[in-house]
Amino acid sequence: MTSTLITGTGGEGGSPPPSRPAFLGTRHGSTTLRVGAATLWLSVIVLLPLAAIVWQSAKGGWAAFWAAVTSHSALESFRVTLTISIGVTLINAVFGLLVAWVLTRDDFPGKRLVDAVIDLPFALPTIVASLVMLALYGPNSPIDLHLQHTRWGVGIALLFVTLPFVVRSVQPVLLELDQEVEQAAASLGANNPTIFTHVVLPALLPSLLSGAGLAFSRAIGEFGSVVLIGGAVPGETEVSSQWIRTLIENDDRTGAAAISIVLLLISFVVLFILRAVGSRAARREELAP
Repeated sequence: MTSTLITGTGGEGGSPPPSRPAFLGTRHGSTTLRVGAATLWLSVIVLLPLAAIVWQSAKGGWAAFWAAVTSHSALESFRVTLTISIGVTLINAVFGLLVAWVLTRDDFPGKRLVDAVIDLPFALPTIVASLVMLALYGPNSPIDLHLQHTRWGVGIALLFVTLPFVVRSVQPVLLELDQEVEQAAASLGANNPTIFTHVVLPALLPSLLSGAGLAFSRAIGEFGSVVLIGGAVPGETEVSSQWIRTLIENDDRTGAAAISIVLLLISFVVLFILRAVGSRAARREELAP
């Protein structure tokens, strides 16, 4: 009797496993090159512009910066911006999740068309979105609903441009979610609300928070979609981006930069907190039995 010794740890017949392309490998040299290229690109596209706006805001010193961000008009614009943006984010977190659920779990005629329409706010120039809002809710509204120069008009415009952020963040996670777990919970007697809150929502929470954070960041910096429907009424519909434009028109670039820094800081803090909470929720989900 003869025996055959099979050597190697690869595939059949002892053949070595297929090697990965050098570009995708983990060698120290290639990794360093990729990290360096990514860092350089990030510096040119993101860090240098941010450094420039910080330098611009610091031209007048701390006193000028503080005066710009605490002026009555600036504080009113912050109040309007944050109030509407928070409301828009909460609404889109709920209805964005609903839309993603319908597109993922339900079949109906025109589903692919609806899925494509979700991305229209990404494709449309924001001023076009403002024209659409003005045509629908302006003085000549075909549905007799006049929202021009009102907070409701600004809110609807922001809902329009921020909805895709939530839908496209949640949709891929819903597609990959194992429905057998939901079926097992149902077989054990759990009703639909219990299944959603205890099985589905914990798995979706990181992506939902990420989408909500992106929607909020877009909302507080939006300009084009609200410029016509809002009308920049001070203390009522004038958001911070419109106040920045006013400062620039008045040749106060230092003040405009200072307002921009505040918006950037708010956006960064909100994104950081939401992603930290989402990461912690994801770790708890992984450790759950």
